[in-house]
Amino acid sequence: MLEHIRNIGIIAHVDAGKTTTTERILYFGGSKHKSGDVDDGNTTTDFDPLEKAKGITINSAAVSLEWGDKRITLIDTPGHVDFTAEVERSLRVLDGAVGVFCAVGGVEVQSETVWHQANRHGVPRLAFVNKLDRMGADFYDVIKQMEEKLSITPAVCTIPAGQSSNFEGVIDLVRMKFWDQDKDDPAHMKYKWTDIPAAYLADAQLWREKLLDAASHACDELLEAILEGQEISEEMLRKALRLGTLSGRLTPVHCGSSKEYHGVRLLLDAVRDYLPSPSDRPPVRGIIPKSKEETERKPEASEPVSALSFKTVSEKHGDLIFVRIYSGELMPGEIYLNTSTGKQERVSHIYRLFGDRRDRLEKAGPGEIVAVVGLKNTATGQTLCDTDKPVLLEDIRFPDPVISQALTPAKNVDETKLADALSKMVRDDPTLRCRTDAETSQLILSGMGELHLEVAVHKLQRDHGVAVEVGKPMVAYRQTLAKKIEFETRYIKQSGGRGKYAVIKMRYEPLTKKQTEELAAECEQEGEKPDPNNLYFVDEIFGGAVPTEYIPSVEHGFRQGCQKGAKYKFPVVDVRATLLDGKHHEVDSSADTFKLAALESFRDAQASAGLVILEPIMNVVVHAPGQYLGDLTRDVSRRRGEILNSSLDKGRCMVHAYVPLAELFGYTSELRNFTSGTASFTMEPSHYAAVKEELADIRAAS
Repeated sequence: MLEHIRNIGIIAHVDAGKTTTTERILYFGGSKHKSGDVDDGNTTTDFDPLEKAKGITINSAAVSLEWGDKRITLIDTPGHVDFTAEVERSLRVLDGAVGVFCAVGGVEVQSETVWHQANRHGVPRLAFVNKLDRMGADFYDVIKQMEEKLSITPAVCTIPAGQSSNFEGVIDLVRMKFWDQDKDDPAHMKYKWTDIPAAYLADAQLWREKLLDAASHACDELLEAILEGQEISEEMLRKALRLGTLSGRLTPVHCGSSKEYHGVRLLLDAVRDYLPSPSDRPPVRGIIPKSKEETERKPEASEPVSALSFKTVSEKHGDLIFVRIYSGELMPGEIYLNTSTGKQERVSHIYRLFGDRRDRLEKAGPGEIVAVVGLKNTATGQTLCDTDKPVLLEDIRFPDPVISQALTPAKNVDETKLADALSKMVRDDPTLRCRTDAETSQLILSGMGELHLEVAVHKLQRDHGVAVEVGKPMVAYRQTLAKKIEFETRYIKQSGGRGKYAVIKMRYEPLTKKQTEELAAECEQEGEKPDPNNLYFVDEIFGGAVPTEYIPSVEHGFRQGCQKGAKYKFPVVDVRATLLDGKHHEVDSSADTFKLAALESFRDAQASAGLVILEPIMNVVVHAPGQYLGDLTRDVSRRRGEILNSSLDKGRCMVHAYVPLAELFGYTSELRNFTSGTASFTMEPSHYAAVKEELADIRAAS
């Protein structure tokens, strides 16, 4: 039954306790006889050797468990910003999510990032405040941060009985009871409901009133009962919390300590009671490829098959393709259409995954997340459907890489093997790019950060047996025009026989951030995708001065010229090109001639208008002991950083700044050295900003 399925993700900042929470969920759900631990390297979802070695999640991993009459498919996602693609593709196919927050760290930078990613996908969420037994834990401060930084209405369902070294357990505000866990039970299974300890009763009553107030905003029945002074039943309150969660009006908040097994079973109850089943979500929308008409597919077995591939894993015995089935039933041995490529694919086997373990299925229906073997030409974001009922679902968008480095293969490496390995890795990770530099013939690997590239090179050597040497990381610079310019280009060549004739008058103008945002909004209103590099072409030709059939060639020439600048070989961004006028020849003009004219026109425009080099700026947050605040601010300034704010609280300091990516190479080890290993930091791409030529590392592009 569709109502009994829950597809959820665990999302959070790095080190908030996502993987440990997942382990406890699997243990209490009966899927494991012994709970694993990140420190011991024996967790179910972090089964990759590199994940065990680093103690972090790199790849999103799917597991399944039963809780009561519900079957939960759970995806544990990475918290590190370098692996944001894993979060993005997971949120695209999930119905609900649990945001995990550290009771000490609060709402940290990556917590905000993944929360806003979930907002974009309209995914209902619960929040779980973890690590209440840690020194410095402050549950109520985290609640305040959630309201301020995430702009949510928290419906606090459980509160801690004590915090830090005084943490005793959790109080359930729905039941108004204390969860008394048996401290002598090594299996952590025995507990009983008792009256709330007197020391915490006043707090419990206060937060119970706040819970009722938050829930009443989502349910008129509850609001009327409160106003009439009726007794509020558990059933009525749970119904209101579910309505509020599904509508996005509130976010139920639970708390505990996953490491010490506290609060996890109540969190599972909340997943069961409040998060949506596939049938609670709107029908998936797509387009019919030939007619471009919009259509929708309901989550029913009787509907035609529609499924989205959201992750690929290259394996020796056949690639593993993760799919979310939105409608119909997927069967082994059947042939389906990949509408993204127009090719047919045969499904050999279907598996339900449990970390690195697989259970073979005879069929998979709507709402299920499964792994498929046998598909030869299916990549992330592509649609599978019935061959006679085609539909194309919206693909998954990923950010562009911000950092690159050169790879030099070892002398004995087979270049065909290297190319094949890189092709598979780039297909599996949409934020990883690989190209050969035309001038230097160097192999350039691009990604989201130093850790991302380090992991990619490690996988290249470990999984594919290809030895490479790694060059210095390079920043992914961009460039734009320094000013608006307008001029005429005459591309006229005669060398016997048919000549080449094209005259175009163009206007080129750099776009401000506000202009790019307005143009992107206009595109979305018209049902079009905004240009990722903010390149726009406008046709203002009247009277056929340039024949209609040649105008796309002018646009093509402009866009080709933007791929690599004339002086520096960085991509050109944030430019609007307007075709104002032109001339053509009945015999000597052609589409190719007008394209070459546009290429020459834009090259000359760059020389005449001048260029502004743009560098990626990172959003950096550093946490450290209070005595290092001065050192941190001086270090950020030395790195051309702009400090946005800093704070000093409870012996800990925080510095939030914008810092150019070029100044952050090796920052991890330098920060560790001057703070004696006591500091931590996070960074994520923020925006591009102008940089002086003498400060940009333009050697590789000049």
